Amino acid sequence: MITDDEAGFDAFVTARGAALSRTAYLLTGDHHLAQDLVQAALLQAAKHWRRIHTSPEAYVRRAMYHQNISWWRRRKLVETPLLSHDGAARLADADLRLTLDEALARLTAKQRTVLVLRFYEDLTEVETARALGITAGTVKSTTRQALSRLRTLAPELAELIGADA
Repeated sequence: MITDDEAGFDAFVTARGAALSRTAYLLTGDHHLAQDLVQAALLQAAKHWRRIHTSPEAYVRRAMYHQNISWWRRRKLVETPLLSHDGAARLADADLRLTLDEALARLTAKQRTVLVLRFYEDLTEVETARALGITAGTVKSTTRQALSRLRTLAPELAELIGADA
C-alpha cells in the first residue's frame, strides 16, 4: 500500500526529475555523474520527506550543490569530458554550441558550478554563495576568473559572455 508520503515523493520526482537532471548535468559535465548526483540528492530528500515536503525542490537542489562540491574537492585532477547537452536547451548554432561545450569542459569543476548557479539557475551572488557554502567574494572572483578563462579559450563566444561580464 502506497502512503501519502510516497505518493507525494513520486509525484515530485515525476514532475521535477528532468529539470533536476539538467542542472546536475550542467554541474558535473558527465551524464553518469549527473545521474548519481540526482540519485544521492533524492535519497536524502526521501529520508527527510515529512520535513521537506512543502518545498522539496529547494532542498534537493541544495543537496545536489553540496554533494557536487564534495565530489569536486575529491577529484580535482580528474579530466572532465566534453559536454553534449543531450537534455538541455540547445543553442541555435551547432558550431557555437560545440565551442561552448569544449570551453566549459576546460573550466574547473568549481568554476563550472559557479557559472551554472549564476547564469543557468539565475541565482544572485549571495544566493550562490549560500548554496555553495562560500563567500560572495569567492563567487565574484570565481565568476570573473571563469568568464576570463572562457574569453581566452574561445574568443568567438564574446557575444555570449559579454565584454565586461
